[in-house]
Amino acid sequence: MAIDTKQFFNNKFGEQQVNGSALAGFRKKGLELFNHVGIPPVKHEEWKYTRVNSLFNDGLRYDLNPAAPSAADIEKFRLPHTVSATSLFFINGVYNESLSEIKHAAKDLVILPLETAAAGEYSDLVEKHLGHSASYHPDGIHALNAAFTHGGVFILAKKNRLIEEPVYIYHITDSRGGFTFAQPRILVYAEKQSQVQLVEYYGTLGNEGSFTNEVIEIVAEEASVVDYYKIQHEGAEANHVGTTHVRQLGKCLTNAVTISLSGGLIRNNLNMIMESEHGESHMYGLYLLNGKTHVDNHTIVDNVQPHCFSNELYKGIMDEKSTGVFNGKIFVRQDAQKTNAYQSNKNILLGDSANVNTKPQLEIFADDVKCSHGCTIGRLDEEALFYLRTRGISEKNAKSLLLHAFAVDILENIKPQSLKAFVDQIISERLDFNF
Repeated sequence: MAIDTKQFFNNKFGEQQVNGSALAGFRKKGLELFNHVGIPPVKHEEWKYTRVNSLFNDGLRYDLNPAAPSAADIEKFRLPHTVSATSLFFINGVYNESLSEIKHAAKDLVILPLETAAAGEYSDLVEKHLGHSASYHPDGIHALNAAFTHGGVFILAKKNRLIEEPVYIYHITDSRGGFTFAQPRILVYAEKQSQVQLVEYYGTLGNEGSFTNEVIEIVAEEASVVDYYKIQHEGAEANHVGTTHVRQLGKCLTNAVTISLSGGLIRNNLNMIMESEHGESHMYGLYLLNGKTHVDNHTIVDNVQPHCFSNELYKGIMDEKSTGVFNGKIFVRQDAQKTNAYQSNKNILLGDSANVNTKPQLEIFADDVKCSHGCTIGRLDEEALFYLRTRGISEKNAKSLLLHAFAVDILENIKPQSLKAFVDQIISERLDFNF
């Protein structure tokens, strides 16, 4: 049975220690917006394919101070070959310092609870950059995360530092006690001439339902390089809305790779805001779906300044009763002359009940640009399949080979070799790729 979401979350808001907090004003503004707009209704144009209303029912459990799972439970999620890496653990949306391990030197990286950063020497950065994504997502789901910015993290890559080892961020949802709601919040700031890699991994404990509503905002300064990877590998009852908001404040390079492998209802918002001349960004996505999994990728590339370059490629493989959605928008503002922006979405449907909705869009207000977009939806190439069969390869292995080849150019953009091998192994197992 559906609940009165405004009453439920206003009651929960009262349980937070807001007064006296450095983030009190930010939270109150988030609650005000949520009370004004509420959960996106089914008629909301931006949410018509991804209806989240049904997730807010009388079984919802939202613990602002969740208990930590055992060390053994946590270890099963640790990615291969990352024992010596910095690992940050969020449990039901709340950063857990005792489980986390910071291996990077203080001269390279600053990692603090967001509340601590907002009250200390980084208060100006937090005040200036936290919440910038709200102007691109003025909806109740995003506002709800702002209202409950609790247990977040602040990450700063220091000036002139090359940080070779990635920062691994684990989002573990423990739903063993019932349907669980989680709202992680992260702010990342890459100073001038810094290089940093971020890996977000999502996993679940238990078979009950869950809903994660995350916002991560990344700010890249002059001559910085930021590589961001998002790996979703959750249970069939795990639902997710995540917003990754990247701002380029100087001539810099940002790369983002989003891999969705399993889950229930998933929506990934990825924004690239090109606020400085000569910025460069690359966005790659792969969604490999089966069962009743629903994945909605919403992307925005906003070219505010001239001479910027962006390249976007998303690929999807849908089987059984799964659904893929791609909605990509490229904005070229009036002053953003000499913009180069490219967008492509390619999909393969394997099952008769699988479907995809794709909508690439361009909104161009400048007259000296190079922009293109396109999408394809189809089945496996019958001629290629026939060719492989004539070479003695079984039909099953031939299909697996073609599907793996379709996905591999997305995987090639994952720079950490151990992470790429891990994702490749999962995909190969899913495709039964066993030559």
